[in-house]
Amino acid sequence: MALYTIIDKSTCIACGMCAVCAPTTYDYDDEGIAYVVHDDNTGTQAVAVDIEEDVIEAEMSCPSASVRTAESSFQGDPDRFE
Repeated sequence: MALYTIIDKSTCIACGMCAVCAPTTYDYDDEGIAYVVHDDNTGTQAVAVDIEEDVIEAEMSCPSASVRTAESSFQGDPDRFE
């Protein structure tokens, strides 16, 4: 099954853990807040299979629970599966 990821930018504290765990998936915008590179933080494109474990590690390592993952598209809403 596919894995999707998104950053809840409203709770991100820019600690850097997501980029440490999955540097090809997460980066920082001009305000220093993390976002998903491959789909501009919309959570609409699945993560490459070879980095799924890194993305899951990023989610588990995020102290503010801003990294979200799901088996369905977030359709731009980090709270879609809350």
